[in-house]
Amino acid sequence: MLLLVDLDGVVYRGTEAVEDVAAVLATREKAGDDVVYITNSSTAYRTEFVKRLSALGAPVAFDRVVSSARATALYLATLSPTVRRVLALGTDGLRRELEDVGLEVVMAGDAAERRRVDSLDAVEAAGHPHAVVVGLDRGLTYDGLAIVSEVVRAGVPFIATNRDCVFPGERCLWPGAGALVAAVEAASGVTPISIGKPAPYLLEEAARVVGRSASEALVIGDSLTSDLPAARSVGAGFILMLTGVTSRSEYDALGPDERPDEVASNARELASLLEVASSAGRV
Repeated sequence: MLLLVDLDGVVYRGTEAVEDVAAVLATREKAGDDVVYITNSSTAYRTEFVKRLSALGAPVAFDRVVSSARATALYLATLSPTVRRVLALGTDGLRRELEDVGLEVVMAGDAAERRRVDSLDAVEAAGHPHAVVVGLDRGLTYDGLAIVSEVVRAGVPFIATNRDCVFPGERCLWPGAGALVAAVEAASGVTPISIGKPAPYLLEEAARVVGRSASEALVIGDSLTSDLPAARSVGAGFILMLTGVTSRSEYDALGPDERPDEVASNARELASLLEVASSAGRV
C-alpha cells in the first residue's frame, strides 16, 4: 500500500509523540508498504523532520518527507524560467527548500530593512521578485507583513504554502500559516494559490516520490478541513485519526456524506484498519 501520513496530530502532537503510531508505521513498512510523510508545516527543513521521526522509531528517508514548503518549491520550479526570484515570509526552513530548487530568495524581514535604510519602494527593496511566498513565521514583524502585502498589491503572484489557520500543540491550538496568509490577503485584496492541503499539490508530489499516483494512496490525517478534502481531491482513501485537531464529538456530528472512509482513536485501531486494508488487496 501507499500510505501518505500527516505528521502533526497523527505521528506527534507538538513535542509529544502520539503513542505507538511510529511503531505501527514501522511494521507497515516492513510488510512492504510505501510510507511517505505529508505535512502542511512550512517551517522546518526536511532534515529536521527526518531527525525527529528517526528518534521516534518511524521509518523515514530524506526524500520521503514532503512538507508544504517543499511542495511549494517544487511547484515554483515548474514555472522556471518565469519565476527565478521570490520574496518569502517565513522561516529559514522555507528559504532552504526554495533555494534547493534553484530559486533566489529574499526574506521579508531583509526587504523591509532595506526599504527602511535605503528609502526604496517595496518591489525594489524586495529585488523585483517574480513571486511572493507566505508561510508560518514565528518572528513575524509588522514591517515584514507590510512589505509582503504591498508587493502582492503591486501585482506579483501570491503563493501560500498552506491555509491552516491553526495547528495542534501539546495542550492547545497555535496560529498557523493560514492566519498570516489571511492577513496578507486582507491587506492586499488578492487571493493566493495555496499549495498545501486541502489542495491536491502536496499529495500528488508525495506520491510521485515513490513513482505512484496519489489516487492509489491511503491518507492518514487528523483534519476534516484539510486532510479529508485533500484525499478526496485526488481520489485517495482516508483514515481519520482522533489524536489531533478533530474530536470524537465533531466526528459523530458529521452527516453520512461528510464522513471519512475509516476512523481510529489510537495506534491500535489504526494498525487494525491498515491490516484489513492490506488483506483486502488495496494497492
